[in-house]
Amino acid sequence: MKSSYKVVIVGGGSAGISVAARLLRQSHSLSGEIAILDPAVKHYYQPLWTLVGGGAAKKETSERGMQSVIPEGAVWIQAAVTAFSPETNSLSTNQGQTISYDYLVVASGIEINWKGIKGLQENLGTKGVCSNYSYEHVDYTWETIRSFKGGTALFTHPASPVKCGGAPQKIMYLAEDHFNRSHIRNRSKVIFGSANPAIFDVEKYRLALEKVVERKNIDARFRRNLIEIKADEKIAIFENLDTNEIEEIAYDMIHVTPLMQAPAFIKNSPLSDENGWVDVQQHTLQHNYFKNVFGLGDNANLPTSKTGAAIRKQAPVVAENIMALMRDMPMKASYDGYSSCPIVTGYNKLVLAEFDYNKEPCESMPFNQAVERTSMYVMKKDLLPIMYWNGMLKGTM
Repeated sequence: MKSSYKVVIVGGGSAGISVAARLLRQSHSLSGEIAILDPAVKHYYQPLWTLVGGGAAKKETSERGMQSVIPEGAVWIQAAVTAFSPETNSLSTNQGQTISYDYLVVASGIEINWKGIKGLQENLGTKGVCSNYSYEHVDYTWETIRSFKGGTALFTHPASPVKCGGAPQKIMYLAEDHFNRSHIRNRSKVIFGSANPAIFDVEKYRLALEKVVERKNIDARFRRNLIEIKADEKIAIFENLDTNEIEEIAYDMIHVTPLMQAPAFIKNSPLSDENGWVDVQQHTLQHNYFKNVFGLGDNANLPTSKTGAAIRKQAPVVAENIMALMRDMPMKASYDGYSSCPIVTGYNKLVLAEFDYNKEPCESMPFNQAVERTSMYVMKKDLLPIMYWNGMLKGTM
């Protein structure tokens, strides 16, 4: 293994693998000159976990060995970054290595803080406390929903950025649909405790989802941030973000979306902004101070939703702009903030939200995407995983 590479990519998730694949497709001379640093043994297609939690997919299909997704020509260094030294174009790893680069791509994702909500970590996967954000525990979500006999089903959205901002409500819609099919809906109360001010940021889809919430008779309580779970008593404690008052909600099952944050090794580095995210220009994705550094995906401080669909549009911009710099050409590729959230509203129903930095819809289908459609559900369940494994990770889409 070398100690110096033309391009070093931190993170072997969707963003890192996609950029590596694109760079190698654009320049065969980069073979052996791109290193991907990631300590993980497995690579996950996490968008499927909503359907796993709803009993509509198997979690094993979301998992592949990391080595199998590393593009041919890239070198996988199975190590974690401990420190960045952008002034010397180098970084340090937990294995004591110092690796230098000409260009750096930071794509290490978002960190889940399971300890951020008191009582969550120690009770997850037991006592009706579930979360789709854990591969280990996602099956317990379906077990909990399937065995629910009535009472209060509580779903939460935290006061932090999260990967796939729609996921906290998707599982709620699936659960409500299952309660209907199991003939227990009439003795069930579904509550959504969300730190957000509304069900969705983009008005067109917000209006559509408000109708879904109303039709499903869901008690949506906004500006409520979950701060503690008393699992033995089955009580959730929320802070009202408008009044600072503390509110308790008794539940029979609770699906928790945990707090998420920038990874500590980024937060404590010269690459971060004041909130801990990689500080990049929002259109070129080039670092605002270190011009041979790029950031994309969930760890970047881009003012858009943190989704795989956003990464699919960001990866080509990073690859093209790095190639432009290598060739002493002006950077022309630009990212417009595109993100997409396929919001499952029930079994065989989905609203496909697509929007940009201005929170304006930028739809790719020839019909109104704010309408629930079975075709879009089939696309999410069956087509998008194929596109991901065989297209996006190969650098072809």
